[in-house]
Amino acid sequence: MTRATFVGTSDAFGAGGRRQAAIFVETPSGGLLLDCAPTTGTGLAALGLPREAVDAIAITHFHADHFAGIPQLLVGAHYEDGRRRPIAIAGPPGVEARVRAAADAVGLGLDNHPFGFEIRFAEFAPGRALDLGLARIDAFPTFHQPESIPHGLIVSAGGRRLAYSGDTGWFDGLPDFARGADLCICECTFLEASFEYHLDYRTLVERASRFACERLVLTHLGTQMAPLRGRLEIETADDGLTIAL
Repeated sequence: MTRATFVGTSDAFGAGGRRQAAIFVETPSGGLLLDCAPTTGTGLAALGLPREAVDAIAITHFHADHFAGIPQLLVGAHYEDGRRRPIAIAGPPGVEARVRAAADAVGLGLDNHPFGFEIRFAEFAPGRALDLGLARIDAFPTFHQPESIPHGLIVSAGGRRLAYSGDTGWFDGLPDFARGADLCICECTFLEASFEYHLDYRTLVERASRFACERLVLTHLGTQMAPLRGRLEIETADDGLTIAL
C-alpha cells in the first residue's frame, strides 16, 4: 500500500464546507476507493485523481453519504473516460440491489447505459476475507443504524494494513480491529457524546491508548469538530490529506 488520500472528511451534512466520506487508497496493484459519497466525483477531480485510477470501491454501509456517489462515478467513467477496464464494487449483503436501486432513484439506472466495462459486485461478511485482487478486505460489524448494514473494514495490501471504522458509535471491541494497523481511520462526528450511533472526541481521547496502531486519524467530522481540525490531541483529517504507509 502506497498512500491513502482523504477525498472527503465531513459528516453527512458537509460540515465546515467539506466533502462527504471517501478515501482513495493506492496499493501496489491498483486504486481502492473506501466509500463513495455524492461529492466524490468533484473531490477526485479537485485532487487530480482520475476516475480511471479507481479499480474497486468498498462500501461500509448503505447511507447516502457513503455510497450514493457510485452511480454518477460509473456513468462518468463510461461517457467521460471511455473506460474499458472492469470495476469491482464490494459491500455488505445486498450491495448490488442497493446500488442498482440508488441508480434508478437518481435517473442513472445501470441497465439504461451501454457500459463499455464490466461492473463486478461482491459481498463481504465478518469472518470471511474478500480478495479483490489489489487488496484483501476483512469486514467487521459496527454499532450504527442496523438497517444500513454497517461494517468497518480492514484493508491489507503491499504488506500494509489499514483499518477504517466506517460510521459507528462506541463498542468495546472497536480498538481490537485497529490492533497492529499501520493506519486506523476512525469516525468522530461529535465533540461531546450526542448520539449513540456516532463517535465523539471526548470518548475517543479517553480511550485512545486502546488503539494499538501505528497512527490514528479522525474523520467524518461534524459541526462541533470541523473548527477544531489540527488543534486536538488526536490527529484529524481534512479534505486532500495524503498519508504514506
